[in-house]
Amino acid sequence: METEFSELEKQIGYTFKDKGLIYEALSHSSYANEKKKQKHSNERLEFLGDSVLSVVVSEYLFKNYPDFPEGELTKIRAALVCEKSLHQFALRIHLGDFLLLGKGETHTGGRERPSILADAFEAVIAAIYLDGGLESARKHIMHFIPKTLPKNHSLLFGDYKTALQEVIQKNPEEKVEYVLVSESGPDHNKTFVVEVCMNSNIIGKGKGKTKKEAEQMAAKEALELMGIET
Repeated sequence: METEFSELEKQIGYTFKDKGLIYEALSHSSYANEKKKQKHSNERLEFLGDSVLSVVVSEYLFKNYPDFPEGELTKIRAALVCEKSLHQFALRIHLGDFLLLGKGETHTGGRERPSILADAFEAVIAAIYLDGGLESARKHIMHFIPKTLPKNHSLLFGDYKTALQEVIQKNPEEKVEYVLVSESGPDHNKTFVVEVCMNSNIIGKGKGKTKKEAEQMAAKEALELMGIET
C-alpha cells in the first residue's frame, strides 16, 4: 500500500503515518461495495473534511479580510468550498488518477466527475487532519486557497461592473457608459445585448437574460481584454 499512494503523497506534500486513512479517503462507495475487505467508503471522511475545510477557510478569511462584514465573508467562503472550486483543487493534484472506484463507476467516467473529485478532496483533508492534526491539514489547504482569491475583491462575487469601475477610477478622466444595443425574444424569455464604452470607445460586449446580467457580462469581457483574470 505504501508505494500505491507514494505519488499522491508527493503531490500533496504530506506522508501518511497511517496508510489506511489515505486508502479510505480514496475509496469511493462503488469500490467499497465491491470489495468486502474495504469496510468503509470515503463518505465519513468527506463529512469530517467538510468541517475542517470550513474552519480553516473561515479563519483565513477572518484574519486576512478584517474590513469585510459577515455577509461578504460568508459569500467568499461559499465560493471557495463549493463543488466547482474543490473539483479544480482536485484536478491540480491529479486526484482522479488515484481514486479507487467500482468497475461501473470507472467505465462511466467517475475519475473525471466533479462531485466525486470534490468529495474525495474533502476526504483527503480529513485523512490528513486525523493523521497529522489541524496544522498539517491547514498547510495542505493553504496550497490552494490564497491562489484562488483574486486581488480585486469585487471579482469574488462576480461583480464585474464594480471591478471595472475600480480599474477605471485610477484614471479620473475616463468615463464608462453601458449602452443597450438590442433586446430580443418574447417577454418571458428576452435576451439583452449591452456594450460598455469608455470615452465612446467600445471596450466590451455582453448578453444576458436581464439588462443587469448583460452589463455584467460586458464588464467581464472588458476586464478580460485588459488582461485581468476573472
